Amino acid sequence: MASGGVSVASLWTEVNRCGQNGDYTRALKALTKILHENRDDVTALHCKIVCLIQNGSFKEALNVMNTHSKVLGSEVVFEKAYCEYRLNRVESALKTIEGAPEQTDKLKELYGQVLYRLERYNECKSVYTDLIRNSQDEYEEERKTNLAAVVAAMSQWESTPLEDLGLPDSTYELCYNAACTLIGQGQLTEAFNKLRQAEELCRISLADDSDVTEEDIESELAVIHSQMAYIMQLQGRTDEALQLYNQHLHFHKGLIQLEAKVDQNVFDSKKKVKLTNAEGVEHKLAKKQLQAIDFNKALLSMYTNQADQCRKLSSSLQSQNPGHPRPVLIQVAQLCREKQHSKAIELLQQFSDQHPESASGIKLTMAQLYLVQGHVTKACDVLRSIEEFKHKPGMVSALVTMYSHEEDIDSAIDVFKQAIEHYQSEQPGSAVHLALVREAANFKLKYGRKKEAISDLEQLWNFVSSMFLFSLSKHLPSADTMAFNVDVDELENSHGATYVRKKAAKVIGETLPKEQGQVEIKKKKKKKRGKLPKNYDPKATPDPERWLPMRERSYYRGKKKGKKKEQIGKGTQGATAGASAELQASSPPTSPRPGSATGSSAAPASNIIPPRQQKPAASGATRKKAPQKKKKGGKGGW
Repeated sequence: MASGGVSVASLWTEVNRCGQNGDYTRALKALTKILHENRDDVTALHCKIVCLIQNGSFKEALNVMNTHSKVLGSEVVFEKAYCEYRLNRVESALKTIEGAPEQTDKLKELYGQVLYRLERYNECKSVYTDLIRNSQDEYEEERKTNLAAVVAAMSQWESTPLEDLGLPDSTYELCYNAACTLIGQGQLTEAFNKLRQAEELCRISLADDSDVTEEDIESELAVIHSQMAYIMQLQGRTDEALQLYNQHLHFHKGLIQLEAKVDQNVFDSKKKVKLTNAEGVEHKLAKKQLQAIDFNKALLSMYTNQADQCRKLSSSLQSQNPGHPRPVLIQVAQLCREKQHSKAIELLQQFSDQHPESASGIKLTMAQLYLVQGHVTKACDVLRSIEEFKHKPGMVSALVTMYSHEEDIDSAIDVFKQAIEHYQSEQPGSAVHLALVREAANFKLKYGRKKEAISDLEQLWNFVSSMFLFSLSKHLPSADTMAFNVDVDELENSHGATYVRKKAAKVIGETLPKEQGQVEIKKKKKKKRGKLPKNYDPKATPDPERWLPMRERSYYRGKKKGKKKEQIGKGTQGATAGASAELQASSPPTSPRPGSATGSSAAPASNIIPPRQQKPAASGATRKKAPQKKKKGGKGGW
């Protein structure tokens, strides 16, 4: 009988009823009465621990377990590990799980969560893969979601290649994790489309739940939208990213990093960065995320001219991450703002000597500072000491440009020489190798080094010709494939060969078989001799101007204009007859007409057709008269 006259059995009934209704506070009151009767009642203690966990009283629950550890033993291993995990005592939770006598499914689930928090992603992936393979219950979808989150974290924070686990994207959580994986792989456009899909699935799934309010939906969508803004930031869409970030002022490291980069509204960014100081934030983020926040705080201190605060934060970061170059670069940037370039170079040189594995970026910064001070040769020496970059085409171009500016042509040629030798041994005949040889030859020709340029061009020609022959040999059949037996008769009697043979027979049939020693005589086409003028005289010297038109010859005097020509065709026929006769009588005698006797009577003057004047065929040629038609019944003459 319990105090107050209530039996223990009735108290247990009350505990059972409250547990089914979710009234854990009232159940705790009944359990307290039961434990007052029996302080070491294991069942009552276990029920009390569960009620405290359900109410979120993890410290009190852990105190109960530690106080009654001898009585409880291994009965509450899961509850203890869970309380430690929720209290962010992750290392203690790991020890509790690993020390359990039996690894149950719920312990494995918690073990996966602990490994994820410790960023031991490979082990975590193995745990969830095993659980999915060997479990069949209503929690399979949650396990796949957790596994997708592990894969996304690996793509973000580790450089190991990922295998396709065939996870679906049937829920918005799975779509969101798949988008994070794509972001880690650099596939930003695909990731943005996947987030759009997650947004749509989120609205559909939460709208069907009557217990979910509009505010809850917006809270879930804020996470998706913040990730969209982060993609916009990575794509350089700064204004759009800022607008979307400002719509969802929940904490997101991208917002702080973005505004620190832009170097605008830094005072507003300093206010927003205080969100990162909220309690429990550090337990929800990965180490690299927390590291990025600390870097951004240091940058904000520098941009707001808080030099001491910047030095303090960067020094703290350097002590926490001794091999990381970013804290040193922040300190160097602060020194440069204070015009202390020599001290900045000294700090960079010190870090480069201590951490040669991280010296590439440091040396690039050092070279930049030397250039700012005007020490071009020192900058070139620093750049040539970077083994990782010194043979890259961009680095070769920069070095040649700087040496040319200093008129140190020999050093520039030496840069070309070393780069060509490197690619000749590592990547002979590659596009970069041939480009370097060609550029080296052009550079040497520009500065009068013709012999060296010819040597480079010959080398380039040898490479190109050998590459051409090599590529050509790939397309030629091998000797083995060409040396096969062929049945000539069968080949000639085939359908394809018959057509060819007819065509060949037609050509062969045109020629008769020749005897031995007989020479084939080819028929020569006779050349036609050109026609000569009728009055051609082989003894006379040809007129040198015979190819020119008559009007362009030196001896051309134009047409003679006599009275006879002027009168031809003028006036009436009767009026011209007498004048024509007089003109004919007074004109010099002409050669007799064929068909008429000398001194015979001529036809009447009125029947004479005036002669047509012709151009002379050559100098000294006579004027020909046009023949006249015979008149019917005429005696002789035309």
